[in-house]
Amino acid sequence: MRLRLPRTSRDERRAATLAVLIVVLALAAVFFIIDVFTDLGEYGLGWHIALELMATVALFISLGLMMLELREMQSRMDSLDRGIRAARGDMAGLIGGFFDRWQLTAAEREVALLILKGFDNDAIAGFRGVAVGTIRAQSASIYAKAGVDGRAQLFSIFMEELLAEPQATEKGGPEGPPRSS
Repeated sequence: MRLRLPRTSRDERRAATLAVLIVVLALAAVFFIIDVFTDLGEYGLGWHIALELMATVALFISLGLMMLELREMQSRMDSLDRGIRAARGDMAGLIGGFFDRWQLTAAEREVALLILKGFDNDAIAGFRGVAVGTIRAQSASIYAKAGVDGRAQLFSIFMEELLAEPQATEKGGPEGPPRSS
């Protein structure tokens, strides 16, 4: 089961609003430029036409600046999206590294992943189509292999890795928690 974050964010709404404003400004700019050239041909260059021409130039400059801002905003959103995808990939690799170190079976890996996602034993049993007792036994085996006492400690292993300084996680990969003696 894969949980997804909502796609509508404040930045996406801002980008969409900015795009709509750009379209409206572009339509207004086209109208004004046509009006200026029509008036220029009809009346010649006077103070009114000069004022309309300056307003039209300012409109085109605003349009250009808004287009640059939209492009920069989309670039920032793409960068953030790449970062989130990289973090997800890193987290998946980190989890897989711990699971390999602990030598979890395929069934234990699936149960451990569901535990990390926050599901309780009843829900996990329902997803997997097995008895709750089976999930309890697999959970106990996971905790023993990981050297932890329960869900909270299992979860804390991964939280510590997420919050660790980048240099610490790059050196040796997942090392697992300290084992109690």
